[in-house]
Amino acid sequence: MKIWFDLTNSPHINFFRQMMEELKQEGHEVVITCRPLANTVDLLDLYKMDYTVVGRHYGKSSRKKAMGFFVRVRQLRKFLKKAKVDVGISQSSFYSPIAGFLAGVPTIYTNDNEHAAGNKISFLFAKKIFVPEFIPKRNVTNLFVREKKVEQYPGVKEGIYLWKKYKGYKLDTSRLTKIYIRTEPSFAQYYNGKLNFMDAIIKELKDRHQIVILPRTKEQATYYNGAEFSGVTVCEKPLPFDEIAKDCLLFIGAGGTMTREMAVIGVPTVSIYQDALLDVDRYLIKEGIMMHDVNLTAEKVENILKDIKSNEANPVLLEKGEKAYQMIKNELFKIR
Repeated sequence: MKIWFDLTNSPHINFFRQMMEELKQEGHEVVITCRPLANTVDLLDLYKMDYTVVGRHYGKSSRKKAMGFFVRVRQLRKFLKKAKVDVGISQSSFYSPIAGFLAGVPTIYTNDNEHAAGNKISFLFAKKIFVPEFIPKRNVTNLFVREKKVEQYPGVKEGIYLWKKYKGYKLDTSRLTKIYIRTEPSFAQYYNGKLNFMDAIIKELKDRHQIVILPRTKEQATYYNGAEFSGVTVCEKPLPFDEIAKDCLLFIGAGGTMTREMAVIGVPTVSIYQDALLDVDRYLIKEGIMMHDVNLTAEKVENILKDIKSNEANPVLLEKGEKAYQMIKNELFKIR
């Protein structure tokens, strides 16, 4: 089989990397398209993956996004007509189901963001839809989207690709030294929260702890390389997930997949996301797997650090992740 993956944001690479490698080992051909957003292209290069860039990011403007959406769909349809793939799959790529439909390619679409406006049109054109178990089917189905093409997978999205490596993983806090901070998604249309709101905490903590900033954009990297943040490490290029996990004492994230990833493998994690929380975040907070504090201070950070004990990856979420992984992978061979 020839299987197409459309990767439109950097977290999608980790989500599908294991599956793509397995499929290739099993003799299938993998075709990757991507959009140059955040660290997507850098990560693909880091992992030495073959890909084709299709389209570009159009910023936060709704008008430009709408125009760019249809431009990229047309570009993908043209690409697919030449590539002659058998099936497509994506996580939150709003383009993939439509381009696939227009090119006669059945697609699987997964999404765990109930606030994503693009879901409405993607749900219509996808052949099969996967959402987490805590998102009710009634939030997905309507007059045009029938229940039979929607399936709920167990656990959270992050468990789908972390289970294999991190099952039984334990953190030795005596060897962990760094506080990693993931900045806010300033480029995203859905984000209406504050910008650079961590500055005061970073300045207070930087002379007492090893602070590593994980910027989402080049502009953020330039900003935190300023003289007032002297002593802070700013990652100019994306770090592999494993490299962050091996020495992360505390992870502070302004929302997003990376924040949930760290929480799932047992790293003490605080979400400081300033906008409306997703159902997945509320679930992790309710289960005590992740903390949430929009008014986090340096003093609160110090108190969290005092209470940190050795921890382990969440076994329930990783077991569910393995089941979800098999569900989604098996579906690739059913929808043709």
